[in-house]
Amino acid sequence: MTVTMLYESTADDSARFLLGTVGTNPLVCVGVNPSTATPEKLDRTVTRVARYAELNDHDSWAMLNLYPQRSTDPTGMHVVHLPELKAANEQFIAEFIGGRKLTLLAAWGGLITTRPYLRGMLESIVEITDASSCDWQSIGGLLTGDHPRHPSRGAYLDLQPFNIDAYLRRL
Repeated sequence: MTVTMLYESTADDSARFLLGTVGTNPLVCVGVNPSTATPEKLDRTVTRVARYAELNDHDSWAMLNLYPQRSTDPTGMHVVHLPELKAANEQFIAEFIGGRKLTLLAAWGGLITTRPYLRGMLESIVEITDASSCDWQSIGGLLTGDHPRHPSRGAYLDLQPFNIDAYLRRL
C-alpha cells in the first residue's frame, strides 16, 4: 500500500506548516516548531506520532506546530515572531482542519515557555480548532508545570483527555 504524504512549507523550506499522511481520521499532533523532517526523511518525533496514530486507531497522522520556523533547537527560533509566518501557519491549520472534528495531540512539553509569543500562537490555534469542536489529548500524565509530553520522549503511553482551556488559564 502506498502512503500519500502531505507537506507544506515555505519555498526556501525555512518554515514547515504541515507534514503528514492522507486519511479520513488523522491524529493531529501540535508541537512547538518543526525540525528537519521531510516526507523523504522522517525524524524521531514524526515517526513516533505515526506510531501513536496506529496504536490509537487513526488511519493517518499530521504534524502541525505552534510556530512554523524550522529549528533543530527551539531556542534557535526567532526571538520575536514574524507576523507573516504566524498568519500563514494559521491559514494552513484552518485549511487542514477544514471544519472536521479531529483528535489533536498536545505535544509541546515545557518548550512552550522558550518564547513569550508561543502562548499567543496556541491561543490562536485553539480558536481555530474550537470552531470545529476538536478533541484535545495528551500522552500519559502531564509533566511538571502541567505541560503535555513531547512524543519523542519516553515509552508509548496511553492518550488521555487534555483540557486545553484549563491549560491556557494556568499558562
